[in-house]
Parts: sequence; C-alpha cells; structure tokens
Amino acid sequence: MTDISFLGKTSTADRGSPLGSGPAHGNAPRLQALWARHEDEVRAAQRLRHKVFAEEMGARLPRLLGSPEGYDIDIYDRFCEHLLIRTVATDHQPGEVVGTYRLLTPGGARLVGGLYTDTEFDLVRLRHLRPRIAELGRSCIDERWRTGGVIMLLWSSLAEFMSRNGLDVMLGCASVPMRDGGHLAASLWAQLRHRHLAPIEHHVTPRLALPVDELDGTLKVDPPPLIKGYLNCGAKVLGAPAWDPDFGTADLPMMLQMRDMSPAYRRRLLGV
Repeated sequence: MTDISFLGKTSTADRGSPLGSGPAHGNAPRLQALWARHEDEVRAAQRLRHKVFAEEMGARLPRLLGSPEGYDIDIYDRFCEHLLIRTVATDHQPGEVVGTYRLLTPGGARLVGGLYTDTEFDLVRLRHLRPRIAELGRSCIDERWRTGGVIMLLWSSLAEFMSRNGLDVMLGCASVPMRDGGHLAASLWAQLRHRHLAPIEHHVTPRLALPVDELDGTLKVDPPPLIKGYLNCGAKVLGAPAWDPDFGTADLPMMLQMRDMSPAYRRRLLGV
C-alpha cells in the first residue's frame, strides 16, 4: 500500500521512525509536495525508485524496451499520478526529489487493464470496491531522509487527493525484505493475522505464496516503521504474503478504508 500500496512496491526500509521531522543532519532544506506534471518530474521519481529498489535493495527490475538505464519504469507509470517530495531549491543547491509515491485511480486502472496488485493477488473479493480504489505503490524515500518528515508529508498529500477526488479505499502491497530467507516475513504475518486481519469478505489470495508453513514464524519482530504507520492509521492486512523473486521481498496486501482512519491520523493528515 511499495510502500497503502499501495500500488506495487512500498519500501519498508526501517531506518528511523515514521514520526520524525527530517534528515539526520542540521540546516536541512525545506520540503515541498507536488504532483508530477512533466516528464522530467516523473523521471526524477523513477530515478529515485531505481536508486532505492535496485541499487540499495538489489531488486532485479524488469526493463521496458527503449527505456533508459538507471530508471525504474514499468507499464503502469504512464497511467499513474506521481507524488513527489522535493527539497526547495536555493541559490546554492538545486531542488532534489527525496520521496515518492505513485497512485493509480480507477480510471487509470481501466485504461491499463487492472491494478498492479492483480499481478500478485487474486482480488475477486474486492471487485465491488474497484470504482472507489486508489492503488498506491512504488513508495520510497532517499536513505538520507528516513526520519519521518517525508512520509508524513507524503501521507497528508495522499489523504488530500483521496478526499478531493471522492475516493475512499487505499490498496497496495507493503514489501518486507527476505534477506534471511523469509523467516522475518513469516513471523510478521503470524503476528499481524491475529490483530490486523481484514474481515473474510476482503481476503485475497497470493498468486505465488510465500511458503510460510516451511519457515520459522515464531520470531519476535516489530513491524517495520512504514507498516506500523499504516496499521496505526487503521489499515488491515488482506491475507498471507506473496513472494516476489525479482524484488526479493514478501509482499503483504494491505487496505485502508478512509472511514477506518484513526481520529488521530485524520486530524494530522486532513486537519479534521
């Protein structure tokens, strides 16, 4: 849901808390949120995604024919809205994209032929919600800015978009690295299914399931900060994780209905 994706991959790198206020150094630049309107802005988001997912996390990103090297570009991008968090340019330093999400509206999903999440899960039980779903994904933050201010600015901008466009369901996949072979992801699923599992009418089925029964699901783990933030917002896990060999992650399907957003987060993100 990366990253209420939502939409595709949501990086859950666990450096810092989602409730922080900026980079871990003094004299930090000011930040601004904007929705991409030009190709160069989308390219800046795609370059950051490649830096985080491929160069940092080691994902094997599929490359579209004719796309430039060093960018994460897939077939969904041209149908999505791209949210950027950028440092404000100064006389001494240009602006830099330090965080991003992409969002696929119901109209965009119809044009591209479905949701990214459809490629990882059977979403048949959510078919009645599709006209109201905003799929979020490819969320990532530059490692220098993972102390929380960026994610809160991303979330407030997403919440405002949802409210303005009459959308009330956020959907997507939160990715957990499998550097340990998947034991952490299996243990996280074993923990979350007891407290944060959606009602059965919203359960989804992974197309390539993580073999949780063959893994150690008894480890004591804390949810990564991003997933913890989603859960605090009121999001639910929709079912067992899928395995994505290309990204080397276990992907938890997550959904937030705006009506379920906690009052504290509603005040912080929407001011109501």
